[in-house]
Parts: sequence; structure tokens; C-alpha cells
Amino acid sequence: MKKYIFLFALGLTASVAQSQEISDALRYSQDDLNGTARFRAMSGAFGALGGDLSSIYVNPAGSAVFLNNQMGLTLSSFNIKNNSNYFGTKTSDKENSIDLNQAGAVFVFNNRKDSDWRKISLGVNYEKTNDFTNRVFSAGTNPTNSIDKYFLSYANTGNNGAPVPQQFVNREAGESISDLYSYLGSNLPNNQYPSLNGFAAQQAMIAFYNQGFVIDADDVNNPNSTYSSLIPAGGNYYQENSVYSTGYNGKLSFNAATSYKDKLYIGLNLNSHFTDLQRTSRFYEDNNAPLTSNYTVSMVQFDNTLNTYGTGFSFQLGAIAKLTNEVRLGLAYESSTWYNLNDELSQKLVVVSSASTGNDITDSVDPRVVNIYETYKLQSPSKLTGSFAYVFGKSGLISIDYAIKDYSKTKFKPENDSFFNALNSNMNSMLDTTGELRIGAEYKIEALSLRAGYRYEQSPYKNGVTIGDLTGYSAGLGYNFGSTKLDLAYSYAKRNSQQGFFGQGFTDGAKIDAINNNVSLTLLFEL
Repeated sequence: MKKYIFLFALGLTASVAQSQEISDALRYSQDDLNGTARFRAMSGAFGALGGDLSSIYVNPAGSAVFLNNQMGLTLSSFNIKNNSNYFGTKTSDKENSIDLNQAGAVFVFNNRKDSDWRKISLGVNYEKTNDFTNRVFSAGTNPTNSIDKYFLSYANTGNNGAPVPQQFVNREAGESISDLYSYLGSNLPNNQYPSLNGFAAQQAMIAFYNQGFVIDADDVNNPNSTYSSLIPAGGNYYQENSVYSTGYNGKLSFNAATSYKDKLYIGLNLNSHFTDLQRTSRFYEDNNAPLTSNYTVSMVQFDNTLNTYGTGFSFQLGAIAKLTNEVRLGLAYESSTWYNLNDELSQKLVVVSSASTGNDITDSVDPRVVNIYETYKLQSPSKLTGSFAYVFGKSGLISIDYAIKDYSKTKFKPENDSFFNALNSNMNSMLDTTGELRIGAEYKIEALSLRAGYRYEQSPYKNGVTIGDLTGYSAGLGYNFGSTKLDLAYSYAKRNSQQGFFGQGFTDGAKIDAINNNVSLTLLFEL
């Protein structure tokens, strides 16, 4: 017999279930190439250079290279095109956005002329480190697997490897779908069922015979029966998966740096991070199995809407050494980012059943409930960047950065949570240490600057397939009007990935070729 607790508001449930995946950890651990147009045009290779507002993003010592106070802002146009291949069927989708990508200022305070510590700089800079605006559409005919495997995986293993008891998938007299869905999200696990995952029970419930008619118990008289599919076997399932997301990762850096004899520059960043993601997915499946006198599932549509928001903190330390007038070396350390994150999830399932002897029957399982999960923590991996730059007087420069980041150290917390402990173990075994190479060059013709860059980033996965390597190119130009500068940049990046539609059970997915194009315009003022 189920016992109900008071819900704080209609349609809300304070759930203790977890739904995080490795892809969620990587989403908040990976940064895109953003910042000022000059920074983007040179592919972010600024670790040994400084003198740019976004250089602080790589090496906080870079603000001490500034000669004068400076402030600036950057407007960027993002375009992403996703080419999908799902069992040989090719589709394409794209998304565009325009946004204020960067804004900041650096203030330089010169010391006494007789002091070796020549100046102190203070800066503040905002950057959008990752833009989540994206749209992916995949479609094709799956020869073997149906979405029923997703629901069966939770139904048959959601009780610590055992089936979800039937009492949690069957509604009692007078109990609505919303009531049961809320109960499962709010009351599991409990003292009687300490191993029964509430999220797993919800997935089993919405697909069960009395609601979604996708799965049914093998033995209705056995309270702990296993479950089987009501979708016809035989394969050739036509499937579509649409994912639309908006939101961003933002980083606000408070910077301090100093210069020793104009030969050594040392800096510190204290960073405040904030994230906001809205992600809506719709999975559609139908089959052309021959109809019989018994009703069988002919169509399934499964909608999920996820909102994730939270804040984080990190710090950075860096140094730049000016060995000669031409040669500069840089070294920077970026700590882990410690996030506090919140998830909100809503779901809807629509199932059409067909038979040769009657009209189609449509069952809509729409709890109209938002699962509000407990706040959890995510620790992203730290990063170490080494840099080299060669400056050709006032005519040009070449700069190289190489960064190392160990994604296997990514952790969800609390680590004593059994779900997070297992997920962390999976990340440790599946993710790898990556290297990122950035090369940039600049050539000046009086007031005009010409720039170009190259970027290569290794896959965070050991298999190199789930997310592939990234390759990017960039170019741009700038014009110095004196106290005002105007910079323009174009950047291109391509990365392949294997997008699994669901995290467990039904893990088939499409191969995605993602192409990112960006145009950035920066206006700078020297004060």
C-alpha cells in the first residue's frame, strides 16, 4: 500500500532520483572558443602574449602586459549545422544565434619609477564559455531495436538490478497518472525499498500496460515479475529524434596581475561561473508490422524537457616570462570548477495501438509533473597550459599554446551516493587525458592587422568515437583608430560524435558531423 506525503505545490515533486549522464558532465566541463575577435582570429593562442581582454581567460598574467586602461565588448553570430547519419539515412539541421559574447575592462596602475614592480593591473571580464543553442534532427529505419528497450531496462533493473515491483506501476482506485508519477518521484527510495530508484520506477510506470501500453508484466500474479514488450518484434522501426537546446555557460573573471621589471608577469583570476540550459527532445517511432485481431503498438512518441541551472567557482594562476625582446614563455593553471547544479525534468508519452479489427487507440501519458531534483555537485577537471610566443618587433608575432586536461577526473558529488559513485567510476574508465593545440599569428601593416589561427583538440573519450577530435581554423583583421580599435574575426570548427538517443537500454544513435561557424566583432576603447 502506497502512502502519500504532502507536495509543496501542484505538479511539483522534490525527487531524490538521479538522471545525470556522462554527457551532462562533459557539457559543463568543455569550453568552446569564445572571447574577443582578436582572440578568436588567432584561435585563442594567447598564453604567452597577454595584452588582450580574453587573454586573461587563458593566462591571468596577461592583464599586466597592457600599457593603458582598456575596455571592450564583443558581439558574435553563431551558426551550427548538424549533419546526421542514422542507419544510412542522412538528415541535416541548423541553428543560429546572435549574442553579446564578451565584455570587460582592465585598469593599469603604474608604480614608482624606482620600483622593480613596475605596475599592477586589475581587470574584470565576462565571457560566454559555451553556447548551448543547438538543433539536431536524426531519422532512419532501425533494423533491430525499438525504444521498448529503454523502458524495459528501467522496469527490469530499477530495483538494484531487480524488477520494479508491480505495486509501483499500477494505479490504485481513484489514483491519477499525475498522483502516481509524483509519488514515485517523491517517495523512492524509502525504508521499505532502499534500493528502488524513483526515476526508474517512473519510466516503468509511464510505459506500463495500464498507462502507456508499451510493456507488461510477464506474470500479473507475481508482484516482482519481470516485464516484456508490447511492441511487435521483427525490427525495421522507423525512428526520429529531435533535440533542441538553448542556454549558455558564462564566466565572470576578477583579475589581478603585476609586472616585475617588465620581464616577469604574474596574475590571478577568481572566477564565478553560471549556467542555464533548456533542452527539449522528442523521439518518434512507428513500425509496419502486420496487424492482427489483437491490439499492438504501432507508434510511440516520447518527449523530455530538461532544465539545468546553477553556479560554480574556479581560480587561475599564471605567469609570463619575457626572456628576450622576441621570446616569451607562459604557464597557467586553471583549477577545477566546482558547480552546484539543479535539474528539472518533465516527460510525456503518447502511444498508438492498432488492430486489424478496429480503430486505432491513442493513449497519452502526460503527468504534467516537473521532477525537481535535489541540488548536486559537479567537479570539472583542472587544466594546465604551456605557451610560447615569438614577436617580430612591431610587425608581427607567432604564438603557440598547448593545454592538458584529464577528463577522467570529472566527478559528481556526493561521492558516497551509490548512483554518483557508479557514474564516476564509468567516467574514470571511459574518459581520457586530452591535449589541445592552438596556433595563432598576426601581421601588422601600419594601423591594419591581419590574423589567422589553427586549433586542434583531442577527444575526451578513450574510444575517440563518442565524441571525436575537434579541428578548427580562424582568420580576422583589426584596425587601430588610435584610442579606438575595431576587430573582426571568422572561425570554423568541425567535430564528429555518436549521439546516443538515450542513456541506457536503447543506446542506438546517429553519427553527427557538427560544423560551427562564428563571426565576431569587437569594439575596444583605450582610456
